[in-house]
Amino acid sequence: MEKNIETIVVTRHAALVELLRERGIIGEGARVIEHASPEDVRGKHVIGVLPLALAALAASVTEIPLRLTPEMRGKELDLPTLREIAGEPVTYKVEVL
Repeated sequence: MEKNIETIVVTRHAALVELLRERGIIGEGARVIEHASPEDVRGKHVIGVLPLALAALAASVTEIPLRLTPEMRGKELDLPTLREIAGEPVTYKVEVL
């Protein structure tokens, strides 16, 4: 990732933000938003999960893959649980063809 491109985090999960900070992926002052618009993501590095149409506007999108069980889906997860189920970050570049 280029250092001069702004990074934002798109998530509504406070524990995920804590995990990102704990892993050194973001700093304390990182911009965190719950819902993204095209203007929010255009040309930026985004950490989170985006619809493909928004991901295509971003410079790149990084996700933290989670090994969720069916019982975990749709529930707020705490930091200890995220530490157990979170994989290594994966960065994507999405293009419209």
